[in-house]
Amino acid sequence: MNSFAKQVEMGHEQVVFCHDRATGLKAVIAIHDTTLGPALGGTRMWDYANESDALFDVLRLSRGMTYKAACAGLNLGGGKAVIIGDAKKIKSEALFRAFGRFVNSLGGRYITAEDVNVNVNDMEWCASETNYVTGISSRPGGSGDPSPVTAWGVFHGIKAAARHRLGKDSLKGMKVAVQGAGAVGKYLCGYLSEEGAQIFISDIDSVKTKAMADKFGAKILDGQQIFSADVDVFAPCALGAIINDETLPMLKCPIIAGGANNQLLDENKHGNILKDKKILYAPDYVINAGGLINVYNELRGYNAEVARKQAASIYNTLLQVFEDADKQGISTHAASNIFAERRISAVRAVTAFKHTYDNQSWIRR
Repeated sequence: MNSFAKQVEMGHEQVVFCHDRATGLKAVIAIHDTTLGPALGGTRMWDYANESDALFDVLRLSRGMTYKAACAGLNLGGGKAVIIGDAKKIKSEALFRAFGRFVNSLGGRYITAEDVNVNVNDMEWCASETNYVTGISSRPGGSGDPSPVTAWGVFHGIKAAARHRLGKDSLKGMKVAVQGAGAVGKYLCGYLSEEGAQIFISDIDSVKTKAMADKFGAKILDGQQIFSADVDVFAPCALGAIINDETLPMLKCPIIAGGANNQLLDENKHGNILKDKKILYAPDYVINAGGLINVYNELRGYNAEVARKQAASIYNTLLQVFEDADKQGISTHAASNIFAERRISAVRAVTAFKHTYDNQSWIRR
């Protein structure tokens, strides 16, 4: 992959490659767009097959964060970071402190938080070296783990999809297949159980699926069964790119609505196929914005109830996206992109006017 060409193609402002010889840290920080505010997005630790895969992942994830913040009405830009390696083998205080120093070197253009395989404790280590960290609990006003609020937003997003596609206001009795029993998936199962939904669960970790079965009566499915399950909603809550040429023919569900990032392998192609198959897709960066909303509130002075209320408003945002897609005859993914880009363009125009006016005023002086 030509990294610079890909950066230009996807519209990124800055990509930083980080290496610390002492700890073995290899990381990439991607800042996509800071029109609306500083780039905020979590740090993911993953044992990528190669460095090109890591770069591709962080570029897609950071762009998604830009659109996520824009759709959620937040004054934030989009960024993301990936640390390359097996979390079970390379995690250490020294490594995360080294990563924190790289974050700090960006002077606030990028603010980090937890993501896949990175927890609150890891971010506490990072915070020893930089103030540009959210989702921690050691500082006054810290919000801790954002996963419950992410899942709360996903839950309300599923309700919006059920309303639009099935005409139902309640999930009681509905069959929901949750792929991934990690931090977001387990909380989502809890909310679904309280609503009276029938839960189907899949995860590569059998201990986690058994816990969901014991606690919520979820039926355990294997990796492939989750795609072909005869359910009302498929809720991906693990890694991305799971809607692809191989899995699309298996799908029987009328709705895809889950917390995973970058669910479509090819956003345009697979988004249009879902539209043609009349499967309603809740764009990932819209439905999973609860975590970003949570940490944004931490920056402003954290209030848990305010964060949950704002995450619940994802319901209304998705209904608008679904309506826009229907009116324009386009995929929901395309509609959500337009929704986000409209806000970014409007703010960019105002900013450009202000800079022009300020420069002219300076000239007159």
